[in-house]
Amino acid sequence: MTTFVRLLADKDKASNLLASCAALRAGVGDIRVLEVAPNSFRAIPGAPFAYWVSEAVRSIFEELPAFEASGRAVRQGMATADDFRFVRGWWEINADNERWPGFSKGGAYSAFYADLYLVGNWEDDGKQIRNFFDPKTGKLNSRPQSTEFYRRPGLTWPLRARKFCPQALPADAVISVRGSGIFSENPLLYLGLFSSRAVDLLLRMLSGREGHPQYDMGDISALPLPRVSPEVSSTLERLSFRGWSLKRTLDTINETSHAFLLPAVLRTRLGDYVPAAIDAELTHIQTEIDDIAFDLYHFSEADRQAALGQSGAEPTSENEPEDEEEGDSESEVPPVDALLSWAVGVAFGRFDWRLANGEREAPPEPDPFDPLPAKSPGMLPDCAEPFHAHSDFLVDDQGHTHDLARLIEEVLVRVDVTVPDDVRRWLQRDFFGFHLQRYSKSRRKAPIYWPLSTTSGSYTLWVYYPSLTSQTLYTAINDFIEPKLKQVGADVTTLRNKGSARSRDDEKQLEALQAFELELIELRDTLLKLAPTYKPNHDDGVQISAAPLWPLFRHKPWQKVLKETWAKLEKGDYDWAHLAMNYWPERVREKCKTDKSLAIAHDLEDLYVEPETKQKKARGRKMAGGEE
Repeated sequence: MTTFVRLLADKDKASNLLASCAALRAGVGDIRVLEVAPNSFRAIPGAPFAYWVSEAVRSIFEELPAFEASGRAVRQGMATADDFRFVRGWWEINADNERWPGFSKGGAYSAFYADLYLVGNWEDDGKQIRNFFDPKTGKLNSRPQSTEFYRRPGLTWPLRARKFCPQALPADAVISVRGSGIFSENPLLYLGLFSSRAVDLLLRMLSGREGHPQYDMGDISALPLPRVSPEVSSTLERLSFRGWSLKRTLDTINETSHAFLLPAVLRTRLGDYVPAAIDAELTHIQTEIDDIAFDLYHFSEADRQAALGQSGAEPTSENEPEDEEEGDSESEVPPVDALLSWAVGVAFGRFDWRLANGEREAPPEPDPFDPLPAKSPGMLPDCAEPFHAHSDFLVDDQGHTHDLARLIEEVLVRVDVTVPDDVRRWLQRDFFGFHLQRYSKSRRKAPIYWPLSTTSGSYTLWVYYPSLTSQTLYTAINDFIEPKLKQVGADVTTLRNKGSARSRDDEKQLEALQAFELELIELRDTLLKLAPTYKPNHDDGVQISAAPLWPLFRHKPWQKVLKETWAKLEKGDYDWAHLAMNYWPERVREKCKTDKSLAIAHDLEDLYVEPETKQKKARGRKMAGGEE
């Protein structure tokens, strides 16, 4: 027998270790001390030191078949080797599920459901990624593995989380190395069973890590699978579907989600949204699933209590860290900020205000494994009349027809909500920072409302990224800046013509108007300089598309990101981007001759020249005297 001392839950480990050792020497019982025969570990694949469970639990692995069999599979997916190039937020690209399918990439803890907020470039069956070789070494950078499982519905999960939490993987999605897939004939059954604490305990045993687990693909493949009767299967399917539905309902207030309907302040108008009641029901569902799984695996009462004591609590992130690389759990969003942000989206024609006043009903809930929609149900349907007709620009300019602050207030009045004080101040000082944070996912920064401002921020044009074209900057000049300059010029002339009759206030106003006029001229001239060569392409993503405009953003952290991105574009680091071809076509075309993936990206595969195969020199046999 081998003695183990279990101190994972103890804060004062040194003192408790001394106490346990003293109890062991004195022959006194101590719940922290466990004695296990080393041979019993061999019952578990890989023989990990799963000392903290009973002999009966360890024997489960010998008595039951592994999950990976009979058409069931666990597969690791694609490693792009360059996510900045091949991965986007789903709101960054034009809706096209064939070219940009959902991209599963793990994430933070979320039972049953988590939105796939990323999409991956799998155009032409992943031709760019399959040919993403290092031009110097000829080695394939990417790893597009298990491609036969791409676009199949199943389950996925975060690599590291407080507890194993499978999530529904919709059809038409691509799995990755951090967002692997579980595939079977009945994914709803395993969504329920694998959500249990019994399965979480078995996975921790397989990894040999009771605390801070990492849920690896091989461990899930080796999970022992109990016999499940049709009646029990039906119950687990019902519970997992309900759990998925409830978690998705909680996500309907998140405007970056495919499930988004309305912000929290308005969401109750559609019914079925009481977070406290939803959380209570989810807890009840978890308890039911746990009880069923414990019965299926024949856990004793002591084993059940041990499993619940180990993973039943909700540990803090300090004790059980989420997947730090890809975790994107939704932080608490201030309700007023979320409401105003939604109103901005309504003003731009992104969201549908009619859901909030009953003019349009919410669409029915989809199936957990349906392909992701091109638009969330809260977005304005195609061909529907927008709240406000505009030319892809709104402006921070009091009295203007397209004044964004006024439109926000009108939206709130239309849906019968009290208008907060000083919406304009919020728009000028708070909104973009809030928006940038909310639209940054998995290390991608992808805001879709762009404030292009004068040097002092006294005048701001708001650009809607999804409507961006090569004519956008010309529209800004012709429809907004030139008319504004004409108006300011007229006001300056009127004050100048007063001559000596100008009052002190007139002098101050004249000085301010002249300074403002100069800033408008500077903004116009900058846009005139940029416009002829600015040909954005949504496939490049937000950050690349915004980079040439970096001098016009006043939000310092975002400006810094864009300035660095532009420097890398100039250097040639992002020559896969369509924007790079616009600015430096000769350089990009030259690279296409030796980089097949780059040539495919620019539809210039005819320029690519396959390198000659290097012939290995034949090694002759040395003869006497050194001759061959």
